[in-house]
Amino acid sequence: MNREDLYRQIQAKKTMLCVGLDVDYDKMPEHIKGLASSEIAVKGQLFGGKTRSIIEFNKAIIDATAPYCIAYKPNLAFYECYGKDGLKALEVTVEYIRTTYPEIFLIADAKRGDIGNTARKYARAFFETMDFDAVTLSPYMGNDSILPFLEYEGKWAIVLALTSNASAIQFQLAEKDGKPLYRAVMEEMMSISTPDNMMFVVGATKAEKLSEIRSFCPDNFLLVPGVGAQGGSAEEVMKYGANDHGGLLINSSRGILYADSTADFAKTAARVASETARL
Repeated sequence: MNREDLYRQIQAKKTMLCVGLDVDYDKMPEHIKGLASSEIAVKGQLFGGKTRSIIEFNKAIIDATAPYCIAYKPNLAFYECYGKDGLKALEVTVEYIRTTYPEIFLIADAKRGDIGNTARKYARAFFETMDFDAVTLSPYMGNDSILPFLEYEGKWAIVLALTSNASAIQFQLAEKDGKPLYRAVMEEMMSISTPDNMMFVVGATKAEKLSEIRSFCPDNFLLVPGVGAQGGSAEEVMKYGANDHGGLLINSSRGILYADSTADFAKTAARVASETARL
């Protein structure tokens, strides 16, 4: 999926929302958790236990929010923690999005960062085997950890730059050659890529920095987590971070997924999604 495809989605749906599919079994409505005691058939395969609950929860959230978002972002930790049950649920979820909502941009929030053959295998895993459009990456090991992901046409590297967590200042705002480290990282990454294959993660809780970032990074998409439960404001993010074509994927996870613990959870998720990051 290219930049123009993303622009068209933003204009068609009048939103910059990315829904984070960070599944927490303990926070699911009780009737969804109860489905773990039985099995469901998906393309000839039977799924029970937590796999079924995660699949059913994700499908309900996706069907409810798809009209109001342009991207989904599963965080792999929320699937890996359940072992093979969670990974199978992730596989089914990705396939469901691909077949039912093919226009949706799909991000693997994996935060990988390694070099050489390992980086190439990670790229193959997320772009070929799992069929994601993009993957989040840590640039700490330098260009070698990013370049293999840029070899895939139509795929995206999303590099951590200025994150929303409080302790980010320990490294990301440290100075290098008279500029904050996150800026040095972004400028180096921009030198090896294009706005058609690289985005940057900038936290919504750092909204005041977005104008500064746009002064040296006007064209790249920014993935902006931290809206909702972490206290970030979608309105401030759009005010300071949008460019002429939108240029933002504003992520909300818990604020949408767990806005309601009743049987109406999907309806509530749809309502919250429809009110978040609207143009």
